[in-house]
Amino acid sequence: MNAIYILWWRELRRYTRSRAQMIVSLGQPLLYLLVLGTGFGHVFQKAGMGNYFQFISPGVIGMMVLFSSIFSGLGLLWDRQFGFLKETLVAPVSRLQIMIGRTLGGATVAVIQGLIVMILSVAFGFRPQSWFAIPAAIGFMVLIALCFAALGTAIGSGLQDMQGFQLIMNFLVMPIYFLSGAIFPLTNQGVVLSFITKLDPLSYGVDGMRNVLGAPNVAFNPVVDLVVLVAFGFVFIIFGAWRFAKIEI
Repeated sequence: MNAIYILWWRELRRYTRSRAQMIVSLGQPLLYLLVLGTGFGHVFQKAGMGNYFQFISPGVIGMMVLFSSIFSGLGLLWDRQFGFLKETLVAPVSRLQIMIGRTLGGATVAVIQGLIVMILSVAFGFRPQSWFAIPAAIGFMVLIALCFAALGTAIGSGLQDMQGFQLIMNFLVMPIYFLSGAIFPLTNQGVVLSFITKLDPLSYGVDGMRNVLGAPNVAFNPVVDLVVLVAFGFVFIIFGAWRFAKIEI
């Protein structure tokens, strides 16, 4: 457990020491909130879909958690390049503990960034139906972060260079985000698109936050959101642990 804590703390300290990263990472969420949230508000409301800013805010929070958690796997390549990964793997600690510590660290950073975006959303006008729903929304953020931090670790474990990781991330991250219903409702879609969005884990995370926060145009039952997201998280953690166990020094 001590090894898990140390690796978790290392990820957290690496984030808090980089103030530039903390500030710059908020640029894209603010762009979505201020430009899309206000730009499409009138169109969304005229279509009878409700308040678009209320709708998109949980989606932007989910985007922040997704990007931060899955790109935490990029740190695995940095550690490989500078020799820290080798030192870690030859230590008398199981690889499962190393993987769990790194994953928890990446997930914690992602949740912190998600909380910052949530605070900014409230500052710009987002209002949950009940302030007591915030802990439940944070719970969904934690599940999203664990799910995609484990996936990022699994992908990073099989790559040797930064370029390959970035290509795979761009191939995966943007479709995961845009198909999650973060910026458009998942209701009244075609059969094919509806099927694809139901295979996206982020769909259930964003929809779960909308359910508990009282945002409009939810697509699933909150219990379904929770169960499916937990199932995806369990599968990705097992997959990430298996891939990390096979990593070569």
